[in-house]
Amino acid sequence: ANLAPDPEMAERHQAQMKSLREQLQQVEEQVKFYQDQINERDLEVYQLRQSVQELTDRSRMLEQVVQELPGVYRQKFSERLEEVMERVEKLQRENRQLHAELQSVTYRLAQKSRRPGNLDLPTFQPGTQTVIEFPSLGKA
Repeated sequence: ANLAPDPEMAERHQAQMKSLREQLQQVEEQVKFYQDQINERDLEVYQLRQSVQELTDRSRMLEQVVQELPGVYRQKFSERLEEVMERVEKLQRENRQLHAELQSVTYRLAQKSRRPGNLDLPTFQPGTQTVIEFPSLGKA
């Protein structure tokens, strides 16, 4: 048997090996390209998941705020209304007090004007003659 390598067959094997190496290199480049794309997508997915989580948390917080708003507004309105009601009550007390004082002064003035010693009569200067005419009732 002939064990010596055939030069023609050796060249064919080398050409096939070279072709296979080139194909392997192309496949490795494709694998690297796709692996890089997968890594980019994984990073993008991770970032999107974080964004979704942040937005979900924010949405929950806003929903809670919206739920609490009516109570907060009621409380603030009640606090402000309480101040107004206290002021109204104070003004009403002052009004009642002033009204009572006015009635008292009016009563005292009425009592004073009814006393015979305090008649509001005109005063005349001494030494002057003043003629007082009384209305006539006609020739009665």
